[in-house]
Amino acid sequence: MKPYSNFFKRAIDIIIASVALILLSPILLAVTIWLHFANKGAGAFFYQPRPGKDAKIFKVVKFKTMTDERDSLGNLLPDEKRLTKVGLFVRSTSIDELPQLWNVLKGDMSLIGPRPLLIQYLPLYSPEQARRHEVRPGITGWAQCHGRNAISWKKKFELDVWYVDNISFITDCKVIITTIRKVIKREDISSATSVTMEFFDGNN
Repeated sequence: MKPYSNFFKRAIDIIIASVALILLSPILLAVTIWLHFANKGAGAFFYQPRPGKDAKIFKVVKFKTMTDERDSLGNLLPDEKRLTKVGLFVRSTSIDELPQLWNVLKGDMSLIGPRPLLIQYLPLYSPEQARRHEVRPGITGWAQCHGRNAISWKKKFELDVWYVDNISFITDCKVIITTIRKVIKREDISSATSVTMEFFDGNN
């Protein structure tokens, strides 16, 4: 039995998420109104099904940083054309992640853990990579501390699995401190080839 990962980690999640939602409510409200207008009617929140612990599907919520603008054929424009200046600021400061505190409070996520990725990636994981689903996904995690979107998928999954095998209070404290530093410096927001992380195809 691991007391921290089996009990104390969840208790800490509930306490911090509850306090943070209360203290940050003025900011959350202001950003919601700001994005409502900046996104040209596309809404301020983004909901998407993601696999959580044991690959159980839940709906993650984030601030929406892009419009829903489409071309003449009805296809969504590329990400870089839909990402607004307001959205870029919200992303670069990681404010877009704050609504996930609600997911933490509900028990879908933890403050710290492997990031919840797309459902279509599930059949592409190797057995070792799939171990990232042995714990709750997190708002931030060990991989985010070591490159975030600037590292390869292979390296990201290796770091995720390392975290699964080494969960501890000290490790989580290191993640929080490093995450705060990276958010302040706005490091590793985008990959080398895209304003968002490129899709995982099972090989990269």
